[in-house]
Amino acid sequence: MKYLLIIQLNPETWESLSDEERAEIAGGQEGFMETITATGEMVGTHALADPSQSAVVRGRPGAATVTDGPFLESKEYMGGFYVVDCESSERAYELAAMIPGTDRLPVEVRPVVFTAGYGLAEPDTP
Repeated sequence: MKYLLIIQLNPETWESLSDEERAEIAGGQEGFMETITATGEMVGTHALADPSQSAVVRGRPGAATVTDGPFLESKEYMGGFYVVDCESSERAYELAAMIPGTDRLPVEVRPVVFTAGYGLAEPDTP
């Protein structure tokens, strides 16, 4: 089953870390990627820009509105994610705990219920 491991970033928490701590978290991602690639559990990963660079689109083709945002009430936002393919939710939790910085930046684990396109596997069934 595939799982989305969502790294939640709180700018205040991130800024409270020393340059060395931030570098350790960022640099540690490579080792984590190597580990889950070696086990065959890595599907993909992406780091995301700060929400200040985001836009929200509402409407339909030809009648869409684009606004700055999102402006969240939460202090945390999705900073990046990994998609993994592993045997159980317990294993997904283990993998999430291995992500560098998890002691300061929480990771949400969410099952993927559908996959299509880009040469990925056939749709998953819940």
